[in-house]
Amino acid sequence: MNILHMKYAVEIAKVGSINKASEVLLIAQPNLSRSIKELESDLGITIFSRTSKGMYLTPEGEEFINYAKNILHQMDELEAMYKSGIPIKQRFSISVPRASYISDAFARFSLNIGKSSAEIFYNETNSLNAIKNILEHDYKLGIIRYASIYDKYFKSFLNEKGLVCELVSEFRYVVVISRNSPLAQKESLQFSDLRDYIEIAHADPYVPSLPLSKIIKEELTNNVNRRIFVFERGSQFELLTNNAETYMWVSPLPETVLGKYSLVQKICTDNKRVYKDMLIHRKDYLLSSLDKHFITELCNSKRRSQ
Repeated sequence: MNILHMKYAVEIAKVGSINKASEVLLIAQPNLSRSIKELESDLGITIFSRTSKGMYLTPEGEEFINYAKNILHQMDELEAMYKSGIPIKQRFSISVPRASYISDAFARFSLNIGKSSAEIFYNETNSLNAIKNILEHDYKLGIIRYASIYDKYFKSFLNEKGLVCELVSEFRYVVVISRNSPLAQKESLQFSDLRDYIEIAHADPYVPSLPLSKIIKEELTNNVNRRIFVFERGSQFELLTNNAETYMWVSPLPETVLGKYSLVQKICTDNKRVYKDMLIHRKDYLLSSLDKHFITELCNSKRRSQ
């Protein structure tokens, strides 16, 4: 397989046209078209669907382009490292759900990055964006969260996209409230106990192949009279700390977080739904030393939160 042909395919996928790509690459259109046909022949797949309106990636082509981008990026890094003589930066990138045990792990991980040049990316988002960040934005790791009843949907989708997954944590949500809340005196809670309180939520769920309306309906109980949607975790904790009428469903929190914000967490005996946090990355990706360090801290933080 010719590396130049791979670069050509990536550029065509970017601009969506042989003519536009030939202008960018300064290559005659017939030569560029012939190169793509040779690449498709070498691989035994059809990368592009050719129409009067332009070039569109086939499912096989989309998978190939994702791999090609990753390979070309690694080649650029390798070339830059040896040509410049400057040590390559350590790089760590991960997308995660809004979970305090994960942010606790990340904070501890950050203490031991070392003195070498480093770029660290930490993005709190939903499962859909975590997957997209790996496939489209060169993130190396992700953690996705979903109800265990959707396990087959996610695993099938991840496999189709060339991603692997590994269980990080399996849990039921607990209710977190202010220490000043009247509910704080109860040993455990039921759904009926929450009826007159304000739920803090960030409903941005996603399940492959299922309509969003169905998932939202299942994730958000309908018997809640007052609900505040907040998509930033710091603001969520400020609300919980300062408004004793609020509560939030969360994965179990570390004691350090509960103490910092003067919160308590309670089991809700009516809540039976089990969730999973899954670590994901590309099938061909080799974990770096920073990745392994973060995973170690993640496991430690999970144990502290149980």
